[in-house]
Amino acid sequence: MTSARLETFSDGVFAIAITLLVLEFSVDAATEDLGKELLHIWPSYLAYVTSFLTIGVIWVNHHALFDYVSHVDRAMLFINTLLLMVVAFTPFPTRLIAEFLREGENEETAALTYGITFVIMAVVFQVLWRWMATGRRLIKPDVPQAEIDDVTRTFLPGVPIYAGAALIALVSPLASIVLYLVIALFYALPPSIYRRKTA
Repeated sequence: MTSARLETFSDGVFAIAITLLVLEFSVDAATEDLGKELLHIWPSYLAYVTSFLTIGVIWVNHHALFDYVSHVDRAMLFINTLLLMVVAFTPFPTRLIAEFLREGENEETAALTYGITFVIMAVVFQVLWRWMATGRRLIKPDVPQAEIDDVTRTFLPGVPIYAGAALIALVSPLASIVLYLVIALFYALPPSIYRRKTA
């Protein structure tokens, strides 16, 4: 089967998930100093930007992967559905960061939950790509192998990088959130820049 319906459904889920992130912003209507309150909710801004960019980069890379695909099979539909499940879940840990990052007692748990969500997302995305690319199972015949290798090389460190950032949450929750933001920027770069130089 073609990938058109899968991509359309995926785009809808990505759009809804990324839109729901803005609901994490709220201020007390009874506040006497709105400016101070807006500064006080800085964790909401950080969580929003990090999650928005992460989902946005995943969407861009998801779209790019399907440029390589000639067709999809049943297994790929289910793997993609698992990915979308994690993407749709992302607003929840984002809310935890917005609410608890400034609270010492619960911020480690919130940051760890946020990180575990991203680790699972990275694992499923890796599985999705591996299912497409292994043996060129679903890859178009005219796609150069060098491009496939570029993508594989780029995605390879994803799981350990996210896992490392999640573990850092046990020491510094804020540092782990900043690392997720850096990771998102890293994966915004095109895979071709990591192409190995040939002699």
